[in-house]
Amino acid sequence: MILLPIYNTLILPNTRVYFQTEDFKEVTNHEPTQGSRVLFLMEKEKTAPEDLDENSFYPIGVRGEITEVNDQGYVAIQTNNRVRLNDIYKVADQTFDFSLTRLNDIDDLDSATEAQKVEGIKEAILEFSENTPWGRDAKNFIQGFDSLEQMIVTASPWLTITNEERYHLLEIDSRAKRAEAIEKIMYEFSETAQVQNDAARAQQEDYRKLYKEQAIKKQLDYLQKELDDMHPENVTDIRRMEMRIEESGMNEDARKEAEKALNRLKQEGNNSPEYGMLYDYLDFMTSLAWRKEAPEKIDLKEAEAVLDREHFGLEKIKRRIIQQIAVMNLKKQQSGSILLFVGAPGTGKTSIGKSIADALHRKYVRVSLGGVRDEADIRGHRRTYIGAMPGRIMDGIKKSGVSNPVMVLDEVDKLSSSYNGDPASALLEVLDPEQNSTFTDHYMNVPYDLSDVLFVCTANTMDTIPEPLLDRMEVIRFSGYTASDKLQIAKQHLLPKAMESMGITKDMLEVPDPTIEEIISGYTMESGVRGLKNRLDTLCRSVAVHVEQDDDKKVTVLPEDLSELLDMQPIRHGRKLTETKPGIVTGLAWTSAGGEILFIETLFTKGQGKTIITGQLGDVMKESAQIAISIVKSMFPEKEELFEENDLHIHVPEGAVPKDGPSAGITLTTALVSLVTGKKVDPTVGMTGEVSLRGVVTAIGGLPEKLMAAARAGLKTIYIPEENIRDLKDVPQEVKNQLQIIGVKEVSDVLKANNILDA
Repeated sequence: MILLPIYNTLILPNTRVYFQTEDFKEVTNHEPTQGSRVLFLMEKEKTAPEDLDENSFYPIGVRGEITEVNDQGYVAIQTNNRVRLNDIYKVADQTFDFSLTRLNDIDDLDSATEAQKVEGIKEAILEFSENTPWGRDAKNFIQGFDSLEQMIVTASPWLTITNEERYHLLEIDSRAKRAEAIEKIMYEFSETAQVQNDAARAQQEDYRKLYKEQAIKKQLDYLQKELDDMHPENVTDIRRMEMRIEESGMNEDARKEAEKALNRLKQEGNNSPEYGMLYDYLDFMTSLAWRKEAPEKIDLKEAEAVLDREHFGLEKIKRRIIQQIAVMNLKKQQSGSILLFVGAPGTGKTSIGKSIADALHRKYVRVSLGGVRDEADIRGHRRTYIGAMPGRIMDGIKKSGVSNPVMVLDEVDKLSSSYNGDPASALLEVLDPEQNSTFTDHYMNVPYDLSDVLFVCTANTMDTIPEPLLDRMEVIRFSGYTASDKLQIAKQHLLPKAMESMGITKDMLEVPDPTIEEIISGYTMESGVRGLKNRLDTLCRSVAVHVEQDDDKKVTVLPEDLSELLDMQPIRHGRKLTETKPGIVTGLAWTSAGGEILFIETLFTKGQGKTIITGQLGDVMKESAQIAISIVKSMFPEKEELFEENDLHIHVPEGAVPKDGPSAGITLTTALVSLVTGKKVDPTVGMTGEVSLRGVVTAIGGLPEKLMAAARAGLKTIYIPEENIRDLKDVPQEVKNQLQIIGVKEVSDVLKANNILDA
């Protein structure tokens, strides 16, 4: 007898069941032959045939016989009676020995009652099957059932009862009770199928209506488009906006938000206050570039030529920009590191952003952040507010008309916070490559991808930029221009532009190099070239008057003519001293406007040992003065009475300008030693460095800017901390050629070198 395991299949006595031949072979490991006896046993859990064992089966099964093995690949089995499993042993994979006991059903169901129940179930099944695709074909098949057992066994694959419930039917030995259970299951099956049919029919009807509605809308849209093409002057605002939404290439979220606003616009009248707000919103959304631009491979030589053509000098900055472009080419990306250009005003930070855009063949957008103190300026206003507008970032994207402009965020160091929020914190999401692909402007209320935008930031100083914002940017310093750089910039860029803007040609004006050099050295004192541009503009305006009065005469401007033409006297501020006294030393300072020189003046006056500090010095600089006093007192204990019987006055000129920082420590100490010893310090000597209480000179910042200021002022010898010697690589060679730069470890090295302290 062949053991045939079944799971989630219903087998009852005196029924006919069918199996596919291949399935029969797989689960029994036997070839089906007509007349072979079969034992059906139900598995407790679904198990692979080779993993079945003695504990895998329920104890009651059904015995049957193969009555047909047909050519279409099916095996027909006629079941006989139920049996109980006494013992079972696994002999090999899919082979078992077993002993059985026959179980006889209690035949307490008369044929009339069974026939009545069968007819009732048939009617229920036929009723719901009438509205199904297979109902007509299945009618004769359903009418052929004459027993409840055969009916439920045939319907078994479509029943939703569990494996345990199927076995429970097999356990029942009373045909009457089994009939009741079968009747309940079949009526539930009929009702469930009826409900499913009704639901499917209703859903089908909904789909039909939906498809019909969509088809009508498409026809209307097509006809409307034809009319719009024939009479474009009659296209309404709403229809025009619909067309713009379709053509915009918005993502799914943006399209849903736009269509939502468009539906509201259709409901509002032209005179409604909501109409203008909704129209402005849709106009903004459809004006944005939603489609991604394909990365363009940039020719590095061409990019380098663009940078060289538009900016003189700045070799280190240009080299870094070319590196950025090379990386973008290799990675096929539209953006790279976020660059922060830090330097004095007029050094070309903003204009080089425009040059980057030209080199990349991309649109240029400048967003000025100076004085911004409202978070809404970055993120936009929510549309619930009257007069709501998008933030400056998204407004810049709209103006550019593309999704990948070069965006210069100008003056990021001048952001401030207020009760309206902190715009610097809002910028964190904009400048973070991990977040800006889903930047959400409050006005738009949908994400926009900023990952293709190349951001360039500018600042005069890093002191006021929050640390989290600074971490997201790569700092590149603009040290300023040397005198020779300024000469070339004036000749190649500033003077030609000034002449063109004033309508002056080369035949009307000649400005020799010595004249430009005099303007640079005598009429400007700055790291950048903004003041130089203003002087050249003034010069050209003055020349325009002369040209207008005498058309035939070409004007040649000589250095001695500058005072009259520029209507100002040469600048004396920022120059080295021509003569000096004990207690006066030249120091170097670094501000957001660049480097400059400052003078430390010290004086003893009759008094009671007080220290007076003037010149609007900050706390750090005052502490440097106290350290200098302590160092000098320890170096000259014999001069103790000098400090006790006199008041010490320390002054830094230009009292209206606040000054702070530790780098004047070496200058303060040298000035005090000069005062105590009565020995002068050469006015062509300058110095910078922080001093510890042990007299050790430690590193400072802003060295390139300070040395350039020293060269402009005419100083010759500069003392710097030895730790800063490595920073000289960032100083232009022209400046290093003008100065003798000496590194010192201790303040005594400076004092001995200047002969104010005995060696």
